[in-house]
Amino acid sequence: MEAANSIGSAAAPRPVRPAAPIGTLGCHLARRLVEIGVRDVFSVPGDFNLTLLDHLIAEPGLNLIGCCNELNAGYAADGYARSNGVGACVVTFTVGGLSVINAIAGAYSENLPVICIVGGPNSNDYGTNRILHHTIGLPDFSQELRCFQTVTCAQAVVNNLDDAHEQIDTAISTALKESKPVYISISCNLSACPHPTFAREPVPFFIAPKVSNQLGLEAAVEATAEFLNKAVKPVIVGGPKLRFGKARKAFVELADASGYPIAVMPSGKGLVPEHHPHFIGTYWGAVSTSFVGEIVESADAYVFVGPIFNDYSSVGYSLLIKKEKAIMVHPNRVTIANGPSFGWVFMADFLSALAKKLKGNSTALENYRRIFVPPGIPLECEKDEPLRVNVLFKHIQEMLGGDTAVIAETGDSWFNCQKLRLPENCGFEFQMQYGSIGWSVGATLGYAQAAKDKRVIACIGDGSFQVTAQDISTMIRCGQRTIIFLINNGGYTIEVEIHDGPYNVIKNWDYTGLVDAIHNGEGKCWTAKVKTENELLEAIATATGAQKDSLCFIEVFVHKDDTSKELLEWGSRVSAANGRPPNPQ
Repeated sequence: MEAANSIGSAAAPRPVRPAAPIGTLGCHLARRLVEIGVRDVFSVPGDFNLTLLDHLIAEPGLNLIGCCNELNAGYAADGYARSNGVGACVVTFTVGGLSVINAIAGAYSENLPVICIVGGPNSNDYGTNRILHHTIGLPDFSQELRCFQTVTCAQAVVNNLDDAHEQIDTAISTALKESKPVYISISCNLSACPHPTFAREPVPFFIAPKVSNQLGLEAAVEATAEFLNKAVKPVIVGGPKLRFGKARKAFVELADASGYPIAVMPSGKGLVPEHHPHFIGTYWGAVSTSFVGEIVESADAYVFVGPIFNDYSSVGYSLLIKKEKAIMVHPNRVTIANGPSFGWVFMADFLSALAKKLKGNSTALENYRRIFVPPGIPLECEKDEPLRVNVLFKHIQEMLGGDTAVIAETGDSWFNCQKLRLPENCGFEFQMQYGSIGWSVGATLGYAQAAKDKRVIACIGDGSFQVTAQDISTMIRCGQRTIIFLINNGGYTIEVEIHDGPYNVIKNWDYTGLVDAIHNGEGKCWTAKVKTENELLEAIATATGAQKDSLCFIEVFVHKDDTSKELLEWGSRVSAANGRPPNPQ
């Protein structure tokens, strides 16, 4: 990694640089990023990308944010894309690229368009037998490219000005069309070079809308409506690919028209409006919200919109879902039970058209309301009793509003945050498909930078925080006012519940002391240690009152065995799935 120590400290005044002249490759790339909606680029400088960074800094519409390491720069671009629709990061060749690649793989798994830009070798070095630094010592510069080919939807190696314009624009437009990351490597000696193809401002992209095959759409709607209109108690379940399908509005249309209860898969939380009168909670098999699993699994028809069924979301492959009862609505395909499948039918088109064909049916919703019993409230804490996790999340629930967003780190926060009821316009993000611990620190940085109208509330476990803690520094530099609840329970709790061992116990840190040292008196930052409910209430009052414009870091001490009941159930089922013996040969 390059410049990992210096970039995380307080920034010296930035030298004034002349504006990049229209006509250079660097200027074109900078203007193109602005044109697609990127305002902030997350970076780590290295000698192969320094001239390119000069051009990005010179672009008035761009803000270059230096991160403490490449992994966090990638996570920040991921979080930024979740709020803004597209994100970007810039690193150096190989040592930077292979460091950021884990974050890019996560963005790929979550269908996030992230433009990953790498400063590459001098164009004159391609095709020679020279060995360069920042490589593995072979005269082969394609190692990084080959690694990125599996986690990006397009790759461009720009080492020739004649096709640079085409390569850059093709890669960026592909990221927007496919909603996946792309890789762009730019030779370090080309950014400042003029070329006739860059002689004018980039013409805005026109991304042609994907239009469904009309005959296929009509057939899919007719077959689905016939299937559902015969059902007695159908339900709708939203999944994580609602974002990729750009179908959130159409999903609400279907919910309004049908009268069916709507649930959300755990990885889709935040994409389905929880203030909707038909919303019943999270469907997650054996660890569903109370009464939701029973309603979904007892339905005689279920519409899954944008689902991903993996071992985690299926609780170790234990969902009681029957294919013959299911309508699977994917971003570009609809499959009905064991019967027909209709391709080139796009999710939003399908849901809107289906809403017009369904008969209203509130039977399952009425059943839910009959059997529903409100969840219990945590037992009152005795004076000076150690704080319990369920009490913590009761008070986090009270903090939520339309001007907040929740970031949930991999771990028990997945399960506790699932139980939060999100008010209208409250954001929610977590990374369930890839599940990379430490993701939330960088993602919080990026999301908060994009969503300046919201105050981010991040719930992060101590084990995850130790992976990526440095970029608290960048949050302070950027003047962010996030509230971070650091849950200190002494280890990797989610892994303890899957398979325990001494490797799940971590060295305890003085977390507030670390953040105070990073703060170092520069910028706005406030920390607190919390061990009881009264101390928690005081800390929340300060964070939302006197310190409302500061980054607030609240270290919450809880018992190592204080976990959600859902994690206990989920962990045992995932452990059983992981531990299946080999099939007989």
